[in-house]
Amino acid sequence: MEWIQEFFSRLYNFQELIRWGGYVVLVIIIYAETGLLAGFFLPGDSLLVTAGLFAAVDGALNVWVLIPLLATAAIAGDNTGYWLGYHFGARLFNREDSFFFHKDHLARTQKFYEKYGVKTIVIARFVPIVRTFAPTVAGVGRMRYRRFLGFSIAGGLGWIASMTLLGYFLGRSIPHIEKKVHWVITAVIFLSFLPILKEWLHSRKKT
Repeated sequence: MEWIQEFFSRLYNFQELIRWGGYVVLVIIIYAETGLLAGFFLPGDSLLVTAGLFAAVDGALNVWVLIPLLATAAIAGDNTGYWLGYHFGARLFNREDSFFFHKDHLARTQKFYEKYGVKTIVIARFVPIVRTFAPTVAGVGRMRYRRFLGFSIAGGLGWIASMTLLGYFLGRSIPHIEKKVHWVITAVIFLSFLPILKEWLHSRKKT
């Protein structure tokens, strides 16, 4: 119980979280955010960039260990989400909303599928909230598993590598950037939510 309380107390203080939990906590967060419907509130892009940055500046993490480890967690999470959707299907849409589950997130993800088709599995990796629900919607829709798995691997590797290496090269290129990590996190969060903002504005124009 103490461990869980400590985890949530550090969750959005990425520097402390990474130094406290290391690889184990990062793997848990990436797996939960991509595979468990209740994980939509967990940090993704910003945490990956920060992990890459600190791998560059203080050596607490090895970026070449970090990338395959977190890519495996992301792909495993995707597969968990897919099978949840496959086995529980439409019952998910009939659940009552709670802090950990919102039907609106599933509906928004369905709209992404209507727009991008199966490429959503890759594209959704870079869109907060949608990346949590995309595998589940693929399972609900009975997407052929072999096809899903191919997109899942490509998306997982691309997302983890691009975000982590972005932070790593920022850490290597800009002296003392770790002292301004909050600005980096703010910029990443803003950019990652732009697709959702764009979709929301587009839907408002239609109404």
